[in-house]
Amino acid sequence: MPKDLLKSVFGHDQYRDGQSEIVNAIIAGKDVLAIMPTGGGKSLCFQLPGIKLNGTVLVVSPLIALMRDQVSALKALGVNAGALTSGNTDDETEEVFNALENGKLKLLYIAPERLANLGTQRMLSNLPISFIAVDEAHCVSQWGHDFRPDYLRIGELRKLLNVPLAAFTATADPETQTEIKDRLFELKKPEVFLQGFDRPNIHLSFSVKNSPRQQVINFVERRKGQSGIIYCGSRAKCETIAQALRTAGHEAIHYHAGMDAEDRRISERRFQLEDGLIVVATIAFGMGIDKPDIRYVIHADLPKSIESYYQEIGRAGRDGEAAETMTLYGADDIRLRRSQIDEGLASNDRKKADHGRLNSLLGLAEARRCRRRVLLRYFGDDIQTCNNCDLCDTPPLLFDGTKHVRMALSAILRTEERFGAGYLIDILRGKSTDKIKQNGHDKLPTFGIGQDYSKSEWQGVFRQMMGYDLVRPDIERFGAFRMTEMARPILRNEQTIELRKDTIIKETRKAKVKSLVAEEDETLFSALRSKRRSLAEALNAPAYVVFADAVLMEMAKTRPSNLDEFSNLSGVGSVKLERYGKAFLEVINDEFLEQHPSRRRLAGKDAGKIFDKLQAIQLELMHGPHGHDKPLVCSASILAKLASSKPRAMEAVERLLGKQKTERFGVAFLKILLD
Repeated sequence: MPKDLLKSVFGHDQYRDGQSEIVNAIIAGKDVLAIMPTGGGKSLCFQLPGIKLNGTVLVVSPLIALMRDQVSALKALGVNAGALTSGNTDDETEEVFNALENGKLKLLYIAPERLANLGTQRMLSNLPISFIAVDEAHCVSQWGHDFRPDYLRIGELRKLLNVPLAAFTATADPETQTEIKDRLFELKKPEVFLQGFDRPNIHLSFSVKNSPRQQVINFVERRKGQSGIIYCGSRAKCETIAQALRTAGHEAIHYHAGMDAEDRRISERRFQLEDGLIVVATIAFGMGIDKPDIRYVIHADLPKSIESYYQEIGRAGRDGEAAETMTLYGADDIRLRRSQIDEGLASNDRKKADHGRLNSLLGLAEARRCRRRVLLRYFGDDIQTCNNCDLCDTPPLLFDGTKHVRMALSAILRTEERFGAGYLIDILRGKSTDKIKQNGHDKLPTFGIGQDYSKSEWQGVFRQMMGYDLVRPDIERFGAFRMTEMARPILRNEQTIELRKDTIIKETRKAKVKSLVAEEDETLFSALRSKRRSLAEALNAPAYVVFADAVLMEMAKTRPSNLDEFSNLSGVGSVKLERYGKAFLEVINDEFLEQHPSRRRLAGKDAGKIFDKLQAIQLELMHGPHGHDKPLVCSASILAKLASSKPRAMEAVERLLGKQKTERFGVAFLKILLD
């Protein structure tokens, strides 16, 4: 039964939503189109049938890094899988061919470009292919955001091999879905599984640029030690932000297409292998990344479309645990994206479609209510509210902005659509510059009518007007604003418009970030990650190949005491139980407190003995003096600071612990420190 394999191979007791139906349809030999959110378990939907069915599954996947990661993960589960890529060594290629000849290879990964090779087609036609699985199927769409011409050959290959085909994607609007069906399945109608586009574990947020480099650093500072991706619009910006993060004490690297190929490979490998590493990259990075424990994605510049945005934020939280996003944007971003479309070589129809996609993204950026609902509606999905976006957290103040928008439109019209925001704001605020006087624009009826708004507030109005697509910068007129047809009803006072008051967002407080585990489990979780890292380094493999963060979180919470209990953890199959069970049980049951790096640094010092005493009394008081209170613990690093600095007064202890923990532990700790 497929469900037996789900537990014995993958270590899961239950399917995720929608997986069971897809797996059963593929095993039954049906053509399948599955649209599932990133992190929803697409890979398992073709890997499990591939293990169950006789023959070999041909998996067409877009990037080498993605294929190699999935092959490594499958081998760690005891599944015979291989990839034929340009990055293979001779030994790796020979190993794949030997497994194919012996009929032992269950999954064969290839890139779409290899399908152009006649030798590849002949080889595949002589193999017992059970079905074709197409990952990232939206790449077949010429109207999509990741079009790959070689994907067009997959439909021909399906006819040549005469086998079922299962296509998977996370980003396909109705137009793209139709194109996938036409190009991959032709006259056959696949069974379509639309599992929804929602990623409820990802927190969505947008912020107006206001010292953007510092905004990025502040965001990262509150998530120190977590893996993240920061996307930038230029290569130079990648390098400067990465350097700024390193200067601020973070482990950060940059990545862009201008780097040497070997340097790019090193960066990719480091990001896969190292915990807590941040990569600052252009969009050249990411599509091949299958790292499940990326905790956040930041866009330091506005993405090019809503599809790109959804694809890129989807790299966070693939393990299903909480993840966050932040997208920074401003008027310059909107001008740049408009100009890139207008200056491109695409047809007018394509440019019109691209402007529409950008408009959808700007509508998301300037959303006035639940941001996730706006995003999902674009893809034909819907929810009522999400309670996991910035607008649900703190609903913005809204007001009728019709009056000021009409002022701005009037200024644009009366200056013959020849000027940009800076000049127009000077007119509205009544600033008599030499240029305004020279042009006679200080005599206009609109001169000085907007003095009630500051320069930054007017910049916010113009930015929101661009977001509504009421005005666009005209490249042929050096960025001067021209009105769209959508602006005319407002100018004629036939339509009103609602704006957000928070045009310039200034952070007045640091938001508290939720820990991945409960406070009392943090020390053990850290020790488990350290053990995982050492095991992964020995394998020269990414940490998640040993266990994903979610498995370690469950270990820290449930603290299994034997192999029977360990086998009940989600994500622990028979192979991983045998390989890793004993090593992790030793950490959980015996040595995790003593082995913490903060304690090791105190070895041989008097502070080490103080650390042990503080830790022991903390365990006694963790649930309060009577054993019934909410559990509280201090991190090992805080205990180490106490032991090393030996504060002699309660005020000094409170500065390290905070008020709540001082109330619980202060008297006992100070007694040890003064002893």
